[in-house]
Amino acid sequence: MSGRRLGMAASCLASLALVLVAVHVAGAQEPAVAGPRAYGSFPWIGSRTAVWIAAEVHLMFAAFVLGVPMFAVVAEGIGIFGGDERYDRLSKEFTRLLLIAYSATAMWGAVLVFFLTTLYPRFWAHMTEIFEVSMWIYVGLFFIESFTLYLYYYGWDRWKKGRAKIGHWTLGILLNVWGTAVLFIADSWLTYMMSPPANVGPDTSPAMVQFWSAFANATWMPINIHRLIANVVFGGSVVAAYAGYRFLSARTDQERAHYDWMGYVGNFIAIGALIVLPFAGYYLGREIYEYNQQMGITMMGGFMSWLWIIQAFLIGVLFLAGNYYLWVGMGRIPGAERFLPYTKWMLLVLIIGVIVWSTPHTMIADRAELEAMGGSHHPFLGVLGVMSAKNTAVNLMILTTFLSFLLYRRANRRPVVSWARTGTILQAGLFVIAAVVVLFYGVYGYFVSAIVRIGFSVYQVLAVLATIVGVVALDVAMLRGSESRGEIRWGQMPPRSQYALFVLVVTFTWLMGLMGFARSGIRQHWHVWEVMRDTSEWAATPALGYAAQVISVCVIIFLGLIAFIFWLGGLVEKPQLVPERGEH
Repeated sequence: MSGRRLGMAASCLASLALVLVAVHVAGAQEPAVAGPRAYGSFPWIGSRTAVWIAAEVHLMFAAFVLGVPMFAVVAEGIGIFGGDERYDRLSKEFTRLLLIAYSATAMWGAVLVFFLTTLYPRFWAHMTEIFEVSMWIYVGLFFIESFTLYLYYYGWDRWKKGRAKIGHWTLGILLNVWGTAVLFIADSWLTYMMSPPANVGPDTSPAMVQFWSAFANATWMPINIHRLIANVVFGGSVVAAYAGYRFLSARTDQERAHYDWMGYVGNFIAIGALIVLPFAGYYLGREIYEYNQQMGITMMGGFMSWLWIIQAFLIGVLFLAGNYYLWVGMGRIPGAERFLPYTKWMLLVLIIGVIVWSTPHTMIADRAELEAMGGSHHPFLGVLGVMSAKNTAVNLMILTTFLSFLLYRRANRRPVVSWARTGTILQAGLFVIAAVVVLFYGVYGYFVSAIVRIGFSVYQVLAVLATIVGVVALDVAMLRGSESRGEIRWGQMPPRSQYALFVLVVTFTWLMGLMGFARSGIRQHWHVWEVMRDTSEWAATPALGYAAQVISVCVIIFLGLIAFIFWLGGLVEKPQLVPERGEH
């Protein structure tokens, strides 16, 4: 009996010893297993939405402070070399707004960094280990860019005399160089998340990643080109919207004329850059497909396919609003009445183009509707929903918009060169040839395989670009030394024309947010595509309805702050306008 008790006691002691050893080993390993947390939690809206809003508003302000300096330095250059003081005043007016916008950009950037470090610490640690050197350079460039801006603005009046004005203009050029460098560095971070180098695999340590291969990844340069052009469009639309606001609130004819002219310049830059923006989008889409076909199919043919229908409708609104503003503006140009009968045909082309471009390939329908159609593809809409029809439609819309600019430019000019009629016929021939090439490859695309059809878009784009370059070259030569048909009556525009400028900036801001969601959403449940998986509770890609709500909130926040900046700019400028009104 005592032996049995002794055995039981020994067994209990052995069990207790094993438990103590297990506890000791677990305690020794606990720090290594626990480690830093992977995710934080943001109240009410969740971490993903919080980071989304901070990043989107920051990028909108970044586009503003990168796009407007391009606009300002070009305007100042025209004022210096063309001798037109209006451009110099225009440039200074928007540089003043940049001072406030830079502060807003920095504040939202700080909010974004704080959110990333507290809500996504594991992901942020991965990014900082790879890109730490470029982040240091980014911060240094931001300081240099800020000081260059201060010198550029506060030295405006002192350095605008004699040869010093070239030095001042050089400061504006440097401001754009620093801003473009900042853009390229930030683009490397976001494109690495979408297209990391091929030698990076799941659970790969950041220390194994070569910096330059991560920095200059597959989609880095396409994003750079696309965002540079988009920033020009955005800067021009914001300039035009500001001019529209000041036009509607102007109290004198002098102010109204100035801001009418400013609105025209802003709209000209915005729509002019918008004409070439789709080509940069084609380049980016092609690179995404080449990097990973699954990602490209998800973007264009998967759950995001309907997002492009929304995008097509919004771009159609941009084309219609921009052309409408030009057509209304012809009312203040002597000689433009001879072109007005053609606008109804251009409007018809634009409307048909928007309808075709916005037509989906497959329909969201119930069983009865599918049976009535005979499948998921409507027998008529299915034909218009493919890329052959859409590429044809958008290229014809671009040609039509370019023609509107050409007519606006020629409205009050009378060429004096002897070959003016021949030049006009050549320009018309270039338009006809481009339209025939676009239509030919659009129709022929229905009879070839998909891989061949994709290549046809290159020929359509080249035909349109060649026409734009050729027509502009001919027009510049034809109008050299031309006679005026009369002075443009700046300021004599109906208020509805300014509302078109508001439509442009709201639509383009919303479109920027939508395309940002498309670029980010194709990564699905990956922080870094096929390298770092998102294991948080917010890993699922949001539905389009929820995405539209978040984007709309971002647009409201941004435009509300921009309206506040416009108001502050008006307060600063009022004392300068009073003497001008008194002299007038």
